[in-house]
Amino acid sequence: MANDVSPEVVKALAPSGTLRAALNFGNTVLVQRGDNGGEPRGITPALSRELAKRLGVPLKFVPFEQAGLVFDALKADPNAWDVMFLAVDPKRATEISFTAPYVQIDGVYVVREDSPIKSPEELDRDGMRIAAGKDSAYDLFLTRHLKHAKLFRGQGLKETVVIFQSDKLDALAGVKQQMVGVVESNPGLRLVPGRFMTIEQAMGMPKGRDAGARYLHAFVEEMKASGFVAKALRESGQDESAVAPAAK
Repeated sequence: MANDVSPEVVKALAPSGTLRAALNFGNTVLVQRGDNGGEPRGITPALSRELAKRLGVPLKFVPFEQAGLVFDALKADPNAWDVMFLAVDPKRATEISFTAPYVQIDGVYVVREDSPIKSPEELDRDGMRIAAGKDSAYDLFLTRHLKHAKLFRGQGLKETVVIFQSDKLDALAGVKQQMVGVVESNPGLRLVPGRFMTIEQAMGMPKGRDAGARYLHAFVEEMKASGFVAKALRESGQDESAVAPAAK
């Protein structure tokens, strides 16, 4: 695959001659900022560099602070970026051709230590109030699936935690690794056992570039099978067991 990229695929994935990869710095499982303004680290920069190398084109990172802003940028400008790394979601799939997931992450709740909540299901009741990051994968999922609880949205993790704490909401929703950090930094909080969703992180590109989408799908499958994804997760301090299984 590495030496067999057709001009059609290169044009589809990097129409400007440079691969523009959107990075969501709101998800520290996938990407971490470089020290002293250096190059970003993590699985998504690693996949971007490997893809650019195989296409034989330069790489440019397009940074975003939240997942929702990546999607918003595409709607505003079809050429805002060429590839991205977001959780698969029906709303996003209207504009994005997704690969199969390369990483799976648990979506979990945080509550106060004295909360009676023992499972995610108990939070979907009348009167329950849950904080979530606006337009995150778990916000989109909970918006569709919650029948009784009400969502309160913040812009990014820091603001969402403040809303949860200051408004004395019943729960905070988020990515497990980040929620573990919230609990460790805020005495008096705990994780609710179990998960309310599995967040499937995938690569994607704007719809309508079919040759590129086919190549990208095969690329992700090879990166999982070869151990590249597990190694990149391990080297960035993340749990390599989060690698998604091969696509069916």
